Amino acid sequence: MDIGAISHTGLIRDINQDSYFVSEDKMNLFIVADGMGGHKAGEVASSIAIDSVKKYIEEHISQKNGEYDEAVSRIIEEAIVDANTKIFNKSMEEEKYQGMGTTLTMAFIQSKLFIGHIGDSRAYLIRNNEIKQITQDHSLVAELLRNGTITEKEAKTHPQKNIITRALGTEENIQIDIYTIELLAEDIIVLCSDGLSNLVEQMEIKECLTNSNSMQSGCEHLVDLANERGGYDNITIIGIKNNQ
Repeated sequence: MDIGAISHTGLIRDINQDSYFVSEDKMNLFIVADGMGGHKAGEVASSIAIDSVKKYIEEHISQKNGEYDEAVSRIIEEAIVDANTKIFNKSMEEEKYQGMGTTLTMAFIQSKLFIGHIGDSRAYLIRNNEIKQITQDHSLVAELLRNGTITEKEAKTHPQKNIITRALGTEENIQIDIYTIELLAEDIIVLCSDGLSNLVEQMEIKECLTNSNSMQSGCEHLVDLANERGGYDNITIIGIKNNQ
């Protein structure tokens, strides 16, 4: 696989509350988390989420599990629930972390592509020169858009654009989306925080990653593009090309 990953604070924020993980072995695990909360609390939440999910999956999924889609999906869900418990408990124990939370979008690749998702970070699939958003945004504006209350044009500048309806750590019980997708040769999987997707269009992501010499150079160019357009938020992107 050809893999690229980069996280940038952007041009406005003082700290980067995004976290990401790219596996360096045969586990093929990739995670993006966009934290929220005051005074570094978001940074703490996203870091706990990454570390917790990574550890849980490493401990519970062996290479042999690839044949059992239901088992892998269940373990991914358990891993995210476990992370939620850790973040929620820490926010209850320490006042400075009260109300902290994070999005989490992850890809686990064995014989198939497994996506675990909560929040408004995104997973895209680029295939046959087309890009499709795999995940649904768990945000107020996305819900208004889905039920026809607002248009796509209105959604781009809606004053409540940053309100998230689902996240890790903000509630004791959560609902997680799990997707299982057949993976084809030359497929490109993209994980990103909304610091990228709010400023760069889907077609631009597709064009950049399909035309770049490597996933890393493509990801770096997309972050530069988001910063050229204001860099209002932290920006994180992972690109994975399936060369097999």
